[in-house]
Amino acid sequence: MPCCFRPLQARTVSERQAKWLTDRVQTIRGLKSPNEPQRLLVILHDKADKTAQEIKTLSLLIQAERAAEKAQEARTKVMNLIQAEKRAEAKAARKARDHALYQSAGLLIMAGLVDSQTGKPVDDPAKLLGALVSLHELSRDNPKWEEWKLKGQVLLNQKKED
Repeated sequence: MPCCFRPLQARTVSERQAKWLTDRVQTIRGLKSPNEPQRLLVILHDKADKTAQEIKTLSLLIQAERAAEKAQEARTKVMNLIQAEKRAEAKAARKARDHALYQSAGLLIMAGLVDSQTGKPVDDPAKLLGALVSLHELSRDNPKWEEWKLKGQVLLNQKKED
């Protein structure tokens, strides 16, 4: 890079730094409870005649505030990433649940209890619910369960072949 562009670049960086500092001081003023370094940063920023020690302190406070701002941005990015992963997991769980519900509805359709076109029970819903509750209350060691399993397996095998 030619040397004639360096002063312009330095001035641009300096202007950007000054704008960042002005914006950051305004942000700090808007905080309900700024921390001690932030309060000192505002005081030194507003002071007209600064000593050499105050300029050095201000410079260090600016570095610390920039680092704190970058750290907060990094924490925000991490939290956003974690939330996105949680949303993706929840979406996958909902999708799996929905799929299982659709499969259950398909079983009711295969059994002829629900109309495949309308999705409505072919009989009175109260009758269907009563029958299903009675089925649920039937002891799992009842031999009827094994008989129904064999019959159901035949229907499922036929469906796979179609």
